Amino acid sequence: MIQETIITTQNSSGLAHISPMGILVRSDDFIIQPFRPSLTLNNLLETKTAVLNYCDDVRVFAGCLTGRRDWPLVPAEKINGKVLECALAHTEVELVRIEDDSIRPRLFCKAVHTVNHSPFRGFNRAQFSVLEAAILTSRLNRLPIEKIAVEIDYLRIGLEKTAGERELEAWAWLMAVIEKYKAEVKA
Repeated sequence: MIQETIITTQNSSGLAHISPMGILVRSDDFIIQPFRPSLTLNNLLETKTAVLNYCDDVRVFAGCLTGRRDWPLVPAEKINGKVLECALAHTEVELVRIEDDSIRPRLFCKAVHTVNHSPFRGFNRAQFSVLEAAILTSRLNRLPIEKIAVEIDYLRIGLEKTAGERELEAWAWLMAVIEKYKAEVKA
């Protein structure tokens, strides 16, 4: 199963990095698979720790992909790391094994500590649309722009029916990046 999370890592100097990422969960393993190059990968290899943040504010997902990475953080409880302040829950993990790969290594982590901060009340369709649009945005250079355009048109249906201010703001950030990319590809 893949869980869409926000990963926070930090380097040995304590500089935090926030990144949206789908985490593969198998039994007791959390498998993080960042593409190279990646600050998440560099930080995890350097410090051997990360925090998986479970968040329903889709602006964080969209923001990280559009240059908005300044989200409030608080100290983790059991590892030297940072937790996203708006996380509904978080899991602090330690790196235990690496399957190296030149494109996308697999980092096997174990939970050290898990905390529930607030109940998850479910996603509306607009939140789902923003999450999927964020994933498409992260793959602009890997997918044909025609495929992205078709999927965005479909996702817009759920957005228009159920969006609140947060979802509309996040969607606008993502659409600006996609439009900029399309203009650059045509040029």
